[in-house]
This record gives sequence, structure tokens and C-alpha cells, in this order.
Amino acid sequence: MPDIADLQKKLGIVFIEPGLLRQALVHSSYINENPAAVPGHNERLEFLGDAVLGLVAAGELYRSFPDFSEGELTRLRAALVRRDTLARVARSIDLGSFLLMGKGEESGGGRGKSTNLAGALEAVVAAVYLDAGLDAAGEMVARLFASEWPKLSGPEAVIDFKSRLQEIVQSRFQRTPLYRLVSETGPHHDMIFTVEVSVNSEVLGQGSGRSKKLAETEAARAALARLGGGFTS
Repeated sequence: MPDIADLQKKLGIVFIEPGLLRQALVHSSYINENPAAVPGHNERLEFLGDAVLGLVAAGELYRSFPDFSEGELTRLRAALVRRDTLARVARSIDLGSFLLMGKGEESGGGRGKSTNLAGALEAVVAAVYLDAGLDAAGEMVARLFASEWPKLSGPEAVIDFKSRLQEIVQSRFQRTPLYRLVSETGPHHDMIFTVEVSVNSEVLGQGSGRSKKLAETEAARAALARLGGGFTS
């Protein structure tokens, strides 16, 4: 088994039951090759960790963005808990080096695969939740994801969808997407903007938000989903 003392330091957590953390580090391929070595793999913990992480992220986003709509909060949560984000956070603590996995999976680059890293991070979140409760899991997530929060509220969160749509539209149609303000509703201090994005006079998507920029982002996301070029995980 890997020495988990270093990992606990990286997590900022000292486990009451270290066996939970060890369990979170066992990839299913290890069980396949060593069926009697450990009690089981980490997939059940992944399931629980996904739910815990979603709850923690939702709570933090709710507090951090009081003016955002349900749709806007959903978009940010999806960006925060998507596989690529989880894998990036896992790499920041070198989680792959602590995993137990089969020789075949390891020889195929398994320690660096985003799927394995994201799943293991979810399992670790679940292990902390089971060992020390939701508050401890939330505090750990806040620490590990500290560098990800600015990306959600900064210009990158807006640029991703619009830039991706522009790339696809220019490649397929040799045109630039056109954004049009459809409506402004609500009182002046709490307005909702609705925007359509079109190419060659065909509307590809529509979105709403508390600013024109956020509405354009939602319209671009809808258009990407229609064109098959959206961010789905």
C-alpha cells in the first residue's frame, strides 16, 4: 500500500480511520489482478464523493454568487465538478502517485488518466466525509479548489463558450456568430436579458442572464449543444 502520510499532509486532513483513505486509492484494475489483497476498489466511494462534491460546490456557489440565477449557478457547478477540473486538482496534489492499480492499467498510463484521477479525487472527498463529516469535506474542497474559483467568476468563464462557438462556426460556415438582444425584462435593478445567437440568419441558441454578457454566454452554450461542440462534462 502507498504511504498515505504525505497525502494526508497535502489534503490537510488527519484521518481517524486511515483505512477509508486507503480504500479511496484502490483502482478496480488492482482488484482484478490482486483479488485477495484489499477488501475492494474505490467505485462506491466515487459515487458518494460525486454527491458530496456537488453539494459542497452548490452551497459555496450559492453563497458566492447571490445575484446569479439557477441556470447560471448550474453552469458554474458543472464547470467546477467536470472531469477535467477534478483531474487538474488531483494532479496538483500528485494524487496519481498514491493510487493502487493493476500493472496493465499502470503500463497504459493509468496514473495520468483524467478519468482515474477524477474518480479517485471523488473517492477521497467521500472518505473525508465519512471520516470527519460534511464540514471537514467542505473545508478540504475549498482548499484544494482555491485556484479554480477565480476561473468561474473571471472572464475565462465567459470566454470559453463564446470562443468555442466562434471557432466551430468559422470552421463550418466561414462566418462569425451574431448576437442579438431579444428582450430586457424586470425592474432596472434586477433586469433579465435574453439574447439570441445566429449564423446566416438561423438562430442557433438563446440564453438569459442578469447581464448581456452572461446572456450571450448562455446563448453560446445552447448553440454549442445544438452543434455538438459543447462542454458536456
